[in-house]
Amino acid sequence: MKKENLRIVYMGTPDFAVEALRQLVEGGYNVVGVITMPDKPAGRGHKIQYSPVKQYALEQNLPLLQPEKLKDEAFVEALREWKADLQIVVAFRMLPEVVWNMPRLGTFNLHASLLPQYRGAAPINWAVINGDTETGITTFFLKHEIDTGEVIQQVRVPIADTDNVEVVHDNLMMLGGKLVLETVDAILNGTVKPIPQEEMAVVGELRPAPKIFKETCRIDWNQPVKKIYDFIRGLSPYPAAWSELIASEKAESVVVKIFESEKVYESHQLAAGTIVTDGKKFMKVAVPDGFVSILSLQLPGKKRLKTDELLRGYHLEDGCKMK
Repeated sequence: MKKENLRIVYMGTPDFAVEALRQLVEGGYNVVGVITMPDKPAGRGHKIQYSPVKQYALEQNLPLLQPEKLKDEAFVEALREWKADLQIVVAFRMLPEVVWNMPRLGTFNLHASLLPQYRGAAPINWAVINGDTETGITTFFLKHEIDTGEVIQQVRVPIADTDNVEVVHDNLMMLGGKLVLETVDAILNGTVKPIPQEEMAVVGELRPAPKIFKETCRIDWNQPVKKIYDFIRGLSPYPAAWSELIASEKAESVVVKIFESEKVYESHQLAAGTIVTDGKKFMKVAVPDGFVSILSLQLPGKKRLKTDELLRGYHLEDGCKMK
């Protein structure tokens, strides 16, 4: 079968999922329909916002479904009418068997980790938070348990010590689009030899990649320098690591988001969370084995600033600290 005749249904929601869809469309593959999350109100005005995948699908005049429930009979029937030969899932939702088992060639998923490592909703964040020097992308066939299906292909990608999650995300997104096309071609050509994940070699223990919530993002200043440095870049720029800043002994705490930092290995006798600053150019926070120097941050209701910009308009007194 030629790629123009292979009927593909594509499922995805965020920016990460747009690139593979774009490469399929521009590559001349036959995308007969797109499924994305229902529209949601967002921002201060609670305006209805389309997902990035929906925006792209509308621009390309692709048929679109946005089911509330994936087991809904009307949705399942509408999906059947597209007569898909193959379904592709990128950053979507857990599918019921009635959906993933529908196409004759199956359903495959693009996952942003080297499965079986980092199964879960936030694999890119957790790889950076844990200080990994390598991550990757994996395509695999769906089955009952989430992120456990047989692996089709993998690509390994280095993580530099200076990379934040945005850099890694964008690298994996571009490579992911290419890998989706290669996987479709391999399925079309009958050259796929899926490997069960339990047969794949893994160095060390398997680590999960659970969904990240606000409380997950709070910095623990009792951790060592490297751990906090990796934590900050693993959440930057979104959703962002945060801490409570107390500007003086009498001041109330304010929540600050921290986006960039540097490692400073220096012995001291200060309590963890103590801020050392000249009030003009630098601000560093004491941790057990040194300091974390803060390079950019954001106060509530304000824009993100470099530390020297913030210090010009925000006075920190002796006794200031992070907690």
